[in-house]
Amino acid sequence: MEVKKKLGGLAFLPLIVFLALYIGFGIYFTVMGFKNPFTYFQRHVALLFGVVVAMLLGKGISSNDKLKVYCTGMGDSGVMMVVLIYLLAGGFQGAAAAVGGKESVVNFALNFIPPQLLIPGIFLMCCFISTSIGTSMGTIAAMAPVAVGVGQGAGLNLAAICAAVIGGSYFGDNLSMISDTTIAAAEGCGSKMSDKFKMNFFIALPAALIAMVLYYMGSGTVSETITVGPYDILRVLPYIIVLVLALAGVNVANVLFLGIGLTGVVGIGQGTVTFFDWIKAIAGGMSDMFSISIVAIMVSGIISLIRYYGGVEWLVTKVRNHIHSRKQAEYGIGLLSGVLSAAMVNNTIAIIVTCPIAKEVGSQFRIAPKRLASLVDIFACAFLALMPHDGGMLIVTALSGASPLDVLRYSYYIFALILMTGLTIQFGLLRTKEEKESSN
Repeated sequence: MEVKKKLGGLAFLPLIVFLALYIGFGIYFTVMGFKNPFTYFQRHVALLFGVVVAMLLGKGISSNDKLKVYCTGMGDSGVMMVVLIYLLAGGFQGAAAAVGGKESVVNFALNFIPPQLLIPGIFLMCCFISTSIGTSMGTIAAMAPVAVGVGQGAGLNLAAICAAVIGGSYFGDNLSMISDTTIAAAEGCGSKMSDKFKMNFFIALPAALIAMVLYYMGSGTVSETITVGPYDILRVLPYIIVLVLALAGVNVANVLFLGIGLTGVVGIGQGTVTFFDWIKAIAGGMSDMFSISIVAIMVSGIISLIRYYGGVEWLVTKVRNHIHSRKQAEYGIGLLSGVLSAAMVNNTIAIIVTCPIAKEVGSQFRIAPKRLASLVDIFACAFLALMPHDGGMLIVTALSGASPLDVLRYSYYIFALILMTGLTIQFGLLRTKEEKESSN
């Protein structure tokens, strides 16, 4: 296991096979008009093909060594934490629905917010929460059950709601002072976090405003005849406590454990469920998350083999060798960070890998550290948010039943963020005084 096989770009073939099979057949069945088109060639089976390809690569390396690398990646502690969050989020949604919380939270929301403002409101709330707690995954896990429940009750476009949750969650992941991506980008590129925040803010704010307008204008078609029923504030309480504690920075796994417990206290106390009804509801919700949990574990194993085969090193070298101007440098730095993030399904690791290259290239073309930090963070978050195998996409599609392709159609914030960043690169916007003087 000490000698790695350097396969270059070929190392990414297992991931390409997975995406080609899953997305390719999903698009095919969509075009053919099949119902639930992404269920005919499901993610975990497509990943199995990717695993087979990964095991066939690296001639000269024993299959036992490959399996050790793969299984070590599957058991990564970060991945196991994500899987725990998936299961807890599913259990919470199932238990809350069984005790009548889902119906109450829908009616509670509709009593105070016009249906036309629900999707923009969900996006705005996710922006606020994610900026406050500094994590996209934590925000998605806390908000997705609430948002999907409200959307179902109000007859809204669930794919648009999922996209709003993801977009708003990555807004804060990219901006928050306590986000691991912000810290990694600022420290790695030698920038003050406050300077990096300002640079990002002037790009992210216009993108967020564009997204809110588009969500208001037509992303969700609201039912003409929505009946707003009564709500029980006690049944809404578990949702409120989950959101408040997540906003306060409590670990989202602990928050969801508490949320599940509260649904039992409320439901059993009010007599809406028996103890065993509650247990069955938790089990049902967790079962709904089994598939995406397996996907997350299998993807992590494939990523470990890609790194073992030298794929990450190859990509870094290729991008660095094709940079010959400031504009190419900014595009190249962003592309490297984004592709690594999408390939490794981890924006923080992608940023850590990219930052040394960004500093080296940045010094050559006199790019300010805050600009470098902003670019690597924006592209790492944006590219990851669009991936069908990202944790956020997995959890919202599992809860809502929407396909990743449907969600991507409404990912207004992410596309606007990439567009706004591209405009600043193309037209040399947001440059410091020193940068402008050096380019003259």
